[in-house]
Amino acid sequence: MPRPIEALIHVDALVHNLARARAAAPDARVWAVVKANAYGHGIERAYEGLRGADGFALLDLAEAERVRALGWRGPVLLLEGAFEPRDLELCSRLGLWHVVHCSEQIDWLAAHKTQVPHRVFLKLNSGMNRLGFRPEAYRSAWTRLNALPQVDEITLMTHFSDADGGRGIAHQMAAFEEATRDLPGERSLANSAAVLRHGARGVHADWVRAGIMAYGSAPDFPAHDIVHWGLRPTMTLRSRLIATQRLAPGDSVGYGSAFTADAPMTVGIVACGYADGYPRHAGTGTPVLVGGARTRTVGRVSMDMIAVDLAATPDAHAGSEVTLWGEGPNGARLPIDEVARAAGTIGYELMCALAPRVPVRAA
Repeated sequence: MPRPIEALIHVDALVHNLARARAAAPDARVWAVVKANAYGHGIERAYEGLRGADGFALLDLAEAERVRALGWRGPVLLLEGAFEPRDLELCSRLGLWHVVHCSEQIDWLAAHKTQVPHRVFLKLNSGMNRLGFRPEAYRSAWTRLNALPQVDEITLMTHFSDADGGRGIAHQMAAFEEATRDLPGERSLANSAAVLRHGARGVHADWVRAGIMAYGSAPDFPAHDIVHWGLRPTMTLRSRLIATQRLAPGDSVGYGSAFTADAPMTVGIVACGYADGYPRHAGTGTPVLVGGARTRTVGRVSMDMIAVDLAATPDAHAGSEVTLWGEGPNGARLPIDEVARAAGTIGYELMCALAPRVPVRAA
Protein backbone atom coordinates (compact mmCIF):
# COMPACT_ATOMS: atom_id res chain seq x y z
CA MET A 1 0.00 0.00 0.00
CA PRO A 2 1.16 3.61 -0.49
CA ARG A 3 2.67 5.57 2.36
CA PRO A 4 -0.25 7.10 4.30
CA ILE A 5 0.65 10.77 4.10
CA GLU A 6 -1.46 13.05 1.89
CA ALA A 7 -2.53 16.66 1.51
CA LEU A 8 -6.13 17.68 0.95
CA ILE A 9 -7.16 20.94 -0.74
CA HIS A 10 -10.55 22.12 0.50
CA VAL A 11 -12.23 23.79 -2.46
CA ASP A 12 -15.25 24.87 -0.41
CA ALA A 13 -12.92 26.69 2.00
CA LEU A 14 -11.34 28.58 -0.89
CA VAL A 15 -14.81 29.69 -1.96
CA HIS A 16 -15.59 30.74 1.61
CA ASN A 17 -12.37 32.71 2.10
CA LEU A 18 -12.78 34.52 -1.20
CA ALA A 19 -16.28 35.50 -0.09
CA ARG A 20 -14.75 36.89 3.12
CA ALA A 21 -12.47 39.08 1.03
CA ARG A 22 -15.47 40.39 -0.87
CA ALA A 23 -17.39 41.01 2.34
CA ALA A 24 -14.44 42.92 3.83
CA ALA A 25 -14.02 45.05 0.68
CA PRO A 26 -17.54 45.21 -0.77
CA ASP A 27 -16.87 48.07 -3.18
CA ALA A 28 -13.65 46.68 -4.63
CA ARG A 29 -12.83 44.03 -7.20
CA VAL A 30 -10.77 41.11 -5.95
CA TRP A 31 -7.61 39.57 -7.30
CA ALA A 32 -7.13 35.95 -6.29
CA VAL A 33 -3.36 35.73 -5.86
CA VAL A 34 -2.12 32.37 -7.18
CA LYS A 35 1.63 32.95 -7.24
CA ALA A 36 3.91 30.14 -6.01
CA ASN A 37 1.56 27.57 -7.58
CA ALA A 38 -1.37 28.98 -5.61
CA TYR A 39 0.66 29.07 -2.39
CA GLY A 40 1.50 25.39 -2.74
CA HIS A 41 -2.10 24.30 -3.32
CA GLY A 42 -1.72 23.84 -7.07
CA ILE A 43 -3.27 26.30 -9.52
CA GLU A 44 -5.38 23.61 -11.17
CA ARG A 45 -6.74 22.37 -7.83
CA ALA A 46 -7.38 25.86 -6.47
CA TYR A 47 -8.99 27.21 -9.62
CA GLU A 48 -12.52 25.96 -8.97
CA GLY A 49 -12.51 27.53 -5.53
CA LEU A 50 -11.16 30.88 -6.74
CA ARG A 51 -12.81 31.35 -10.12
CA GLY A 52 -15.35 33.65 -8.48
CA ALA A 53 -12.63 36.31 -8.26
CA ASP A 54 -12.49 39.24 -10.66
CA GLY A 55 -8.98 38.34 -11.76
CA PHE A 56 -5.95 36.18 -11.05
CA ALA A 57 -2.65 37.71 -9.95
CA LEU A 58 0.57 35.72 -10.28
CA LEU A 59 4.27 35.98 -10.98
CA ASP A 60 5.40 34.30 -14.15
CA LEU A 61 4.28 33.55 -17.66
CA ALA A 62 4.05 29.80 -17.13
CA GLU A 63 1.50 30.37 -14.36
CA ALA A 64 -0.41 32.76 -16.62
CA GLU A 65 -0.52 30.15 -19.37
CA ARG A 66 -1.91 27.59 -16.91
CA VAL A 67 -4.69 29.95 -15.81
CA ARG A 68 -5.61 30.66 -19.42
CA ALA A 69 -5.53 26.92 -20.22
CA LEU A 70 -8.12 26.38 -17.48
CA GLY A 71 -10.51 28.57 -19.46
CA TRP A 72 -10.12 31.86 -17.60
CA ARG A 73 -10.80 34.76 -19.94
CA GLY A 74 -10.83 37.57 -17.38
CA PRO A 75 -7.94 39.73 -16.14
CA VAL A 76 -4.60 38.10 -15.34
CA LEU A 77 -1.96 40.30 -13.69
CA LEU A 78 1.79 39.71 -13.62
CA LEU A 79 2.73 41.06 -10.20
CA GLU A 80 6.39 41.64 -11.05
CA GLY A 81 5.78 42.49 -14.68
CA ALA A 82 8.02 41.47 -17.54
CA PHE A 83 11.45 40.05 -16.78
CA GLU A 84 12.80 40.67 -20.29
CA PRO A 85 11.52 42.38 -23.46
CA ARG A 86 10.25 39.25 -25.19
CA ASP A 87 7.88 38.59 -22.27
CA LEU A 88 5.72 41.39 -23.65
CA GLU A 89 4.97 39.30 -26.73
CA LEU A 90 3.26 36.69 -24.57
CA CYS A 91 1.51 39.45 -22.65
CA SER A 92 0.06 40.60 -25.95
CA ARG A 93 -0.90 37.09 -27.07
CA LEU A 94 -2.51 36.08 -23.76
CA GLY A 95 -4.00 39.49 -22.97
CA LEU A 96 -2.08 39.85 -19.71
CA TRP A 97 -2.02 42.94 -17.53
CA HIS A 98 1.37 43.62 -15.96
CA VAL A 99 3.09 45.68 -13.32
CA VAL A 100 5.65 48.28 -14.32
CA HIS A 101 8.09 48.95 -11.50
CA CYS A 102 11.30 50.19 -13.17
CA SER A 103 12.42 52.37 -16.07
CA GLU A 104 13.73 49.39 -18.03
CA GLN A 105 10.22 47.98 -18.28
CA ILE A 106 9.02 51.28 -19.74
CA ASP A 107 11.85 51.12 -22.30
CA TRP A 108 10.78 47.59 -23.28
CA LEU A 109 7.20 48.73 -23.74
CA ALA A 110 8.30 51.65 -25.89
CA ALA A 111 10.07 49.23 -28.25
CA HIS A 112 7.31 46.61 -28.21
CA LYS A 113 5.21 46.15 -31.34
CA THR A 114 1.60 45.37 -30.51
CA GLN A 115 -1.77 46.01 -32.11
CA VAL A 116 -3.60 45.99 -28.77
CA PRO A 117 -2.36 48.43 -26.09
CA HIS A 118 -1.46 46.95 -22.71
CA ARG A 119 -3.14 47.53 -19.36
CA VAL A 120 -0.36 48.29 -16.87
CA PHE A 121 -0.12 48.76 -13.11
CA LEU A 122 2.42 51.42 -12.24
CA LYS A 123 3.98 50.56 -8.91
CA LEU A 124 5.01 53.11 -6.31
CA ASN A 125 7.73 52.33 -3.80
CA SER A 126 5.93 53.87 -0.84
CA GLY A 127 8.30 52.44 1.78
CA MET A 128 8.66 48.70 1.22
CA ASN A 129 11.87 49.35 -0.77
CA ARG A 130 11.67 46.29 -2.94
CA LEU A 131 10.00 47.18 -6.25
CA GLY A 132 8.57 50.40 -7.59
CA PHE A 133 9.39 53.98 -8.46
CA ARG A 134 10.25 56.28 -5.60
CA PRO A 135 7.72 59.06 -4.98
CA GLU A 136 9.86 61.74 -6.61
CA ALA A 137 10.14 59.67 -9.81
CA TYR A 138 6.60 58.36 -9.96
CA ARG A 139 4.91 61.14 -11.93
CA SER A 140 7.68 61.14 -14.50
CA ALA A 141 7.21 57.40 -14.98
CA TRP A 142 3.45 57.90 -15.33
CA THR A 143 3.99 60.61 -17.93
CA ARG A 144 6.29 58.38 -19.97
CA LEU A 145 3.84 55.49 -19.88
CA ASN A 146 0.86 57.68 -20.68
CA ALA A 147 2.58 58.93 -23.84
CA LEU A 148 3.14 55.44 -25.24
CA PRO A 149 0.75 54.09 -27.87
CA GLN A 150 1.55 50.64 -26.48
CA VAL A 151 -0.17 51.51 -23.20
CA ASP A 152 -3.89 51.67 -22.55
CA GLU A 153 -5.07 52.23 -18.98
CA ILE A 154 -2.64 52.84 -16.12
CA THR A 155 -3.63 51.60 -12.68
CA LEU A 156 -1.80 53.12 -9.71
CA MET A 157 -0.41 50.57 -7.28
CA THR A 158 1.65 50.11 -4.13
CA HIS A 159 2.33 47.39 -1.56
CA PHE A 160 2.30 47.64 2.24
CA SER A 161 5.18 46.42 4.37
CA ASP A 162 3.53 46.68 7.80
CA ALA A 163 -0.20 46.20 7.31
CA ASP A 164 0.00 43.18 9.61
CA GLY A 165 1.88 44.91 12.42
CA GLY A 166 2.06 47.81 14.81
CA ARG A 167 3.53 50.38 12.43
CA GLY A 168 0.54 50.10 10.16
CA ILE A 169 0.03 51.78 6.80
CA ALA A 170 -0.39 55.49 7.52
CA HIS A 171 3.12 56.44 6.36
CA GLN A 172 2.73 54.55 3.10
CA MET A 173 -0.78 55.81 2.48
CA ALA A 174 0.49 59.36 2.88
CA ALA A 175 3.29 58.71 0.38
CA PHE A 176 0.86 57.14 -2.08
CA GLU A 177 -1.69 59.93 -1.80
CA GLU A 178 0.97 62.60 -2.31
CA ALA A 179 2.60 60.85 -5.28
CA THR A 180 -0.68 60.11 -7.05
CA ARG A 181 -2.63 63.28 -6.30
CA ASP A 182 -4.71 64.31 -9.33
CA LEU A 183 -3.46 61.37 -11.42
CA PRO A 184 -6.28 59.52 -13.17
CA GLY A 185 -6.70 55.75 -13.07
CA GLU A 186 -7.83 52.99 -10.79
CA ARG A 187 -5.98 52.15 -7.59
CA SER A 188 -4.73 48.85 -6.13
CA LEU A 189 -3.23 48.99 -2.65
CA ALA A 190 -4.54 46.41 -0.20
CA ASN A 191 -3.02 43.01 0.47
CA SER A 192 -4.73 40.51 2.79
CA ALA A 193 -3.64 42.25 5.98
CA ALA A 194 -4.80 45.65 4.75
CA VAL A 195 -8.11 44.21 3.54
CA LEU A 196 -8.86 42.79 6.98
CA ARG A 197 -7.28 45.37 9.29
CA HIS A 198 -7.38 48.75 7.57
CA GLY A 199 -10.57 48.97 5.56
CA ALA A 200 -11.74 52.02 7.49
CA ARG A 201 -8.90 54.04 5.95
CA GLY A 202 -10.36 53.70 2.45
CA VAL A 203 -7.48 51.46 1.48
CA HIS A 204 -9.64 49.05 -0.51
CA ALA A 205 -9.74 51.38 -3.53
CA ASP A 206 -10.64 49.67 -6.85
CA TRP A 207 -8.77 46.37 -6.54
CA VAL A 208 -7.71 44.33 -3.50
CA ARG A 209 -5.28 41.44 -3.56
CA ALA A 210 -6.48 38.40 -1.64
CA GLY A 211 -3.35 36.38 -1.01
CA ILE A 212 -2.78 34.48 2.21
CA MET A 213 -6.32 35.09 3.48
CA ALA A 214 -7.67 33.11 0.53
CA TYR A 215 -5.71 30.10 1.78
CA GLY A 216 -6.98 30.14 5.35
CA SER A 217 -4.08 31.75 7.18
CA ALA A 218 -4.36 34.87 9.33
CA PRO A 219 -2.04 37.56 7.93
CA ASP A 220 -1.45 39.03 11.39
CA PHE A 221 -1.20 35.87 13.50
CA PRO A 222 -0.80 35.66 16.50
CA ALA A 223 -2.50 39.02 17.07
CA HIS A 224 -5.55 37.49 15.42
CA ASP A 225 -6.32 33.96 14.27
CA ILE A 226 -8.46 32.59 11.48
CA VAL A 227 -11.49 32.29 13.78
CA HIS A 228 -11.31 36.03 14.43
CA TRP A 229 -11.20 36.77 10.70
CA GLY A 230 -13.80 34.16 9.78
CA LEU A 231 -11.43 32.16 7.57
CA ARG A 232 -11.23 28.41 7.03
CA PRO A 233 -8.17 26.20 6.37
CA THR A 234 -7.77 25.31 2.72
CA MET A 235 -4.97 22.73 3.10
CA THR A 236 -4.84 19.71 5.38
CA LEU A 237 -1.68 17.68 5.76
CA ARG A 238 -2.47 14.35 7.34
CA SER A 239 -0.87 10.97 7.86
CA ARG A 240 -1.09 8.00 10.26
CA LEU A 241 0.84 6.42 13.07
CA ILE A 242 3.02 3.60 11.78
CA ALA A 243 4.29 2.45 15.21
CA THR A 244 4.17 3.16 18.94
CA GLN A 245 6.95 2.96 21.50
CA ARG A 246 6.73 2.63 25.29
CA LEU A 247 9.34 4.76 27.05
CA ALA A 248 10.75 4.40 30.54
CA PRO A 249 12.10 7.39 32.48
CA GLY A 250 15.45 8.34 30.97
CA ASP A 251 14.70 6.95 27.50
CA SER A 252 15.32 9.38 24.66
CA VAL A 253 13.66 9.81 21.28
CA GLY A 254 15.20 10.31 17.85
CA TYR A 255 18.41 11.84 16.58
CA GLY A 256 20.58 13.65 19.07
CA SER A 257 18.47 12.40 21.99
CA ALA A 258 16.80 15.80 21.88
CA PHE A 259 13.92 14.62 24.08
CA THR A 260 14.25 12.48 27.19
CA ALA A 261 11.24 11.06 29.04
CA ASP A 262 11.04 12.01 32.73
CA ALA A 263 8.22 9.53 33.37
CA PRO A 264 6.77 6.46 31.69
CA MET A 265 5.08 7.47 28.42
CA THR A 266 4.01 6.22 25.03
CA VAL A 267 5.00 7.91 21.80
CA GLY A 268 3.62 7.40 18.33
CA ILE A 269 5.69 7.47 15.17
CA VAL A 270 4.10 9.41 12.30
CA ALA A 271 4.82 8.84 8.61
CA CYS A 272 5.83 12.45 7.95
CA GLY A 273 9.16 14.26 7.99
CA TYR A 274 11.10 17.15 6.56
CA ALA A 275 11.28 15.42 3.17
CA ASP A 276 7.51 15.88 3.04
CA GLY A 277 7.76 19.59 3.78
CA TYR A 278 7.19 19.45 7.53
CA PRO A 279 9.62 21.95 9.12
CA ARG A 280 12.73 20.27 10.50
CA HIS A 281 13.17 23.09 13.02
CA ALA A 282 9.82 22.31 14.67
CA GLY A 283 10.93 21.26 18.15
CA THR A 284 9.28 19.40 20.99
CA GLY A 285 5.88 20.90 21.74
CA THR A 286 4.75 21.66 18.20
CA PRO A 287 0.97 21.02 18.15
CA VAL A 288 -0.44 18.01 16.30
CA LEU A 289 -3.74 16.12 16.32
CA VAL A 290 -3.94 12.36 16.84
CA GLY A 291 -7.42 11.02 16.19
CA GLY A 292 -8.62 14.61 16.50
CA ALA A 293 -7.13 15.09 19.98
CA ARG A 294 -4.49 17.79 20.42
CA THR A 295 -1.05 16.67 21.52
CA ARG A 296 2.58 17.57 20.79
CA THR A 297 5.63 16.46 18.91
CA VAL A 298 8.65 15.18 20.86
CA GLY A 299 12.26 15.12 19.74
CA ARG A 300 13.68 16.07 16.38
CA VAL A 301 11.86 15.87 13.08
CA SER A 302 13.68 13.41 10.85
CA MET A 303 13.52 12.93 7.09
CA ASP A 304 10.54 10.57 7.10
CA MET A 305 9.22 10.41 10.66
CA ILE A 306 7.99 12.47 13.61
CA ALA A 307 7.40 11.27 17.18
CA VAL A 308 4.31 12.46 19.05
CA ASP A 309 3.23 12.22 22.67
CA LEU A 310 0.23 9.88 23.06
CA ALA A 311 -0.65 10.80 26.66
CA ALA A 312 -3.83 12.53 25.47
CA THR A 313 -4.80 9.60 23.26
CA PRO A 314 -4.02 6.38 25.16
CA ASP A 315 -6.03 4.27 22.70
CA ALA A 316 -4.03 5.42 19.67
CA HIS A 317 -2.35 2.68 17.70
CA ALA A 318 -0.61 2.04 14.40
CA GLY A 319 -3.06 3.30 11.79
CA SER A 320 -4.53 6.13 13.88
CA GLU A 321 -5.05 9.33 11.89
CA VAL A 322 -2.66 12.22 12.50
CA THR A 323 -3.35 15.78 11.40
CA LEU A 324 -0.18 17.83 10.94
CA TRP A 325 -2.25 20.92 10.09
CA GLY A 326 -5.71 21.69 8.81
CA GLU A 327 -8.99 19.88 9.30
CA GLY A 328 -8.95 16.84 11.59
CA PRO A 329 -11.54 14.16 12.34
CA ASN A 330 -14.67 14.83 14.39
CA GLY A 331 -14.61 18.55 13.66
CA ALA A 332 -11.15 19.08 15.14
CA ARG A 333 -8.98 21.75 13.55
CA LEU A 334 -5.31 22.71 13.74
CA PRO A 335 -4.64 26.02 11.98
CA ILE A 336 -1.42 26.04 10.00
CA ASP A 337 -0.45 29.30 11.73
CA GLU A 338 -0.08 27.52 15.08
CA VAL A 339 2.28 24.93 13.63
CA ALA A 340 4.26 27.61 11.83
CA ARG A 341 4.66 29.72 14.95
CA ALA A 342 5.94 26.74 16.95
CA ALA A 343 8.48 26.17 14.17
CA GLY A 344 9.57 29.81 14.10
CA THR A 345 8.11 30.53 10.67
CA ILE A 346 4.84 31.54 8.99
CA GLY A 347 2.01 29.63 7.40
CA TYR A 348 2.99 30.86 3.93
CA GLU A 349 6.26 28.92 4.10
CA LEU A 350 4.64 25.66 5.21
CA MET A 351 2.10 25.80 2.39
CA CYS A 352 4.72 26.54 -0.23
CA ALA A 353 7.17 23.94 1.13
CA LEU A 354 4.86 20.94 0.65
CA ALA A 355 7.12 18.37 -1.02
CA PRO A 356 6.43 16.86 -4.45
CA ARG A 357 6.40 13.35 -2.98
CA VAL A 358 3.24 14.10 -0.97
CA PRO A 359 0.08 13.06 -2.84
CA VAL A 360 -2.35 15.96 -3.12
CA ARG A 361 -6.03 15.83 -3.98
CA ALA A 362 -8.99 18.17 -3.95
CA ALA A 363 -11.54 17.51 -1.21
